[in-house]
Amino acid sequence: MPMRRYIPAVVTLAGLVFLLTASHARAAGLNSLSLLDTGYRHMYNLQFDEAHQAFADWEHQHPLDPMGPASDAAAYLFSEFNRLHVLEFELFTDDHRLANQPKLPPDPKVRQAFEDQLAKTEQLADAALQRNPNDPDAQFAKALRLGLRGDYTALIEKRYLAGLGYMKQGRVIAEHLLTQDPSYYDAYLAVGIENYLLSLKPAPVRWLLRLDGAETDKTAGLQKLQVVAQKGHYLLPYARLLLAVAALRDNNRNEARILLEGLAQEFPRNHLYTQELAQLEKPQ
Repeated sequence: MPMRRYIPAVVTLAGLVFLLTASHARAAGLNSLSLLDTGYRHMYNLQFDEAHQAFADWEHQHPLDPMGPASDAAAYLFSEFNRLHVLEFELFTDDHRLANQPKLPPDPKVRQAFEDQLAKTEQLADAALQRNPNDPDAQFAKALRLGLRGDYTALIEKRYLAGLGYMKQGRVIAEHLLTQDPSYYDAYLAVGIENYLLSLKPAPVRWLLRLDGAETDKTAGLQKLQVVAQKGHYLLPYARLLLAVAALRDNNRNEARILLEGLAQEFPRNHLYTQELAQLEKPQ
């Protein structure tokens, strides 16, 4: 069976690396940190206009920070995923349905705004790395940009192998960043997603993926996701969402319920959590 058939589910979760916002703001002032927190909380709560405003304010205050436009690009992508119902749990756990999902019609205005913010991210990140080749925030901004690009390529354009390529590039950058700063906990998400999701593929496919440089260790992947779920900052809620998906795949409904209940309480405007909780209440 062609390898391509096994790629969609890999990228569905790996593709959601658009939430890879690092804890780079640790060195920023309290007001600035609170502003980024506000933007990402709005995004998790599906309040996209408010998220864009918060990120625009951050960009205005920090015009040289590549995480400003990267975060805004994430909000554009997440809003498009929400509009097109990409984030339904059934797609996360039903590989057949995902593989046969039709190509999605993108919003051209959202796509242009998304592309503009990705281009700005790359420009600012490269400039920061010219000033300091070890700048951790600039490295993470580049990893995030690749994750966002991979998401759009795979889940909207339906070019799964190309999306996987972007994911791997982002993971390599994240791993390099973690060798410099192991406490950059949100960066573990890129490594965890690739390992966990590719580990779900049949053995021959895993072998081919490893030949191409992919990492396919399920245990290592779950461990990295748990690190983010316990110690992450902006990504902590998202890591718990991914662990809930993993629990559903393993038919551990009680663990999935606990994780989703916590998310639904923290982000009451996000219908995805309450929708899945309702599904869990139905008899098997």
